[in-house]
Amino acid sequence: MPRKSNDRESTPSATVEKPAQMTEQPMRTTPAVGNQERRSPPNHIYIGKKPVMGYAMSALIQLTQMGEIIIKARGLAISRAVDVAQIVTKRLGNGAFAIKDVRIDTEVVGEGEETRNVSSIEIIVGK
Repeated sequence: MPRKSNDRESTPSATVEKPAQMTEQPMRTTPAVGNQERRSPPNHIYIGKKPVMGYAMSALIQLTQMGEIIIKARGLAISRAVDVAQIVTKRLGNGAFAIKDVRIDTEVVGEGEETRNVSSIEIIVGK
C-alpha cells in the first residue's frame, strides 16, 4: 500500500508544478506604452473623466517642480478643469499659487459631415 500512495504523490506533484510555473511573471516581448514619445510639454495637464482629486494632486506635484502649469479641457470636462484649478489654488496650495490667465476657445473636431464645434479652456496656474 505505501508504494501506491507514493505513486499517487508523484503524479499530483507533477501537475502541481505546472500551475506554480504559470503564476510566475512572463517576460514582456511587446514594448511598454510608456516608451512612446510625449508630444505635449510636461507642465500641461489634460482633464478627462478621472476623479478631480487625482488631477489636483498631479497639478500640485507639477507646480512644485516647475512653478507653472497649464490645465486644459474640452467639452464637458471644462467644469472639472475649473474645479481642479480652484482646488489647487484655494485648498491645497494654501495661497502659494494663483490663477494667472484663462483662455477660452472653440475647436473644430471631426472631418467632412462629422465636423462639430467643441468649447475648450486653458487655465494657467503659477506662483
